[in-house]
Amino acid sequence: MLKITFLDKGALPETIFLKKNSFRRPQCRHEWIEYSHTSPDQVIERAKDSHVIITNKTLLTRDMLSALPALKLIAVTATGMDNVDLEAARELGIAVRNVPGYSTQAVSEHVIAMIFALKHSLMAWYHDQLSDRWASQPQFTYFDHPVKDIAGSTLGIIGAGAIGREVARLAQALGMKVIFAERRGIALCRSGYLPFEEVLRLADVISLNCPLNTHTQHLINADTLTLCKPTAFIINTARGGLIDERALAEALRQRRIAGAALDCLTQEPPEKDNPLMAVAKTQPNLLITPHIAWTSASSLQLLMEKTIENIDEYVQQNGY
Repeated sequence: MLKITFLDKGALPETIFLKKNSFRRPQCRHEWIEYSHTSPDQVIERAKDSHVIITNKTLLTRDMLSALPALKLIAVTATGMDNVDLEAARELGIAVRNVPGYSTQAVSEHVIAMIFALKHSLMAWYHDQLSDRWASQPQFTYFDHPVKDIAGSTLGIIGAGAIGREVARLAQALGMKVIFAERRGIALCRSGYLPFEEVLRLADVISLNCPLNTHTQHLINADTLTLCKPTAFIINTARGGLIDERALAEALRQRRIAGAALDCLTQEPPEKDNPLMAVAKTQPNLLITPHIAWTSASSLQLLMEKTIENIDEYVQQNGY
């Protein structure tokens, strides 16, 4: 009988598990153990003798995996797998399965929502009302913050996977011109791509939709920010490490860039002294959402269906 341990069920909304017929267990005979959250020092004890681990963000290092000889499969309830030492898993004969594409629609729509928020200064208008700014006006309206057209502006997309392509489709429907960035440091561009630096110079809005790896770490930094228009906006719904947070915070404070909207930070949850959190508390040109772009009801449903399918398929293929 398979022993399955869900290390961080609390990383997903409880509603997906409570809704009738929305969550099923694997078809094979199994023992199911679940925890809301698991800290790094609890992984080995909780997952000992487990054949399958289900996890969303729990860190699984080489040392941890080496101490789990029964482990055969890691089922990641996400697309990104940067919390798992994939090289160690491969060497140890542990399969790793993720769920690509489950949140394409939700994340893409979140990007578009952020474009509207930034272009129409929605955060600034909202902050005004907390101090009765409108109520104190002598006429029906006032004009403190810019409202800019989305149609006709240029969207630069970094990362042309499923989400990047869907963002492009939605943006084009709004009348935006879309350009795709070639990977940084690549001299010869693929068809349909422009050099990375040129995209930064041309774009009115820059959307980061690429994975985090050694080549994309701090893709947006003090140097690359100088290439951007002072009227440009940066949107990140991918991974926090794509941005040098101190460099972006300084650029926002000095208005060397018009604004940013972020659904992810380098450390999550962030430290209270995170430089971007400090900017968000004092300036309306930064919108931060707590890594929730992927959490639409349909995305969560698909995520758990595919996760259980991954386990069922592995069992069928390997005869457990």
